[in-house]
Amino acid sequence: MARAKKTTFSVTKAVKANARDRVGTPPPQAVLPDEKAKAERRASKHTVTLHKLLHQEDER
Repeated sequence: MARAKKTTFSVTKAVKANARDRVGTPPPQAVLPDEKAKAERRASKHTVTLHKLLHQEDER
């Protein structure tokens, strides 16, 4: 069986662990919706042509 690798001291990890003990874990980040992608999804997939627009006006 192989020996366990000795871990080196990391100042960054020690500071973060200390902060977590004192303050607590930070809340999970909420993903903000992308307005551009939302607008693209909402847009119609088929554009209305001028012919169809004029034809709809005649029916009314």
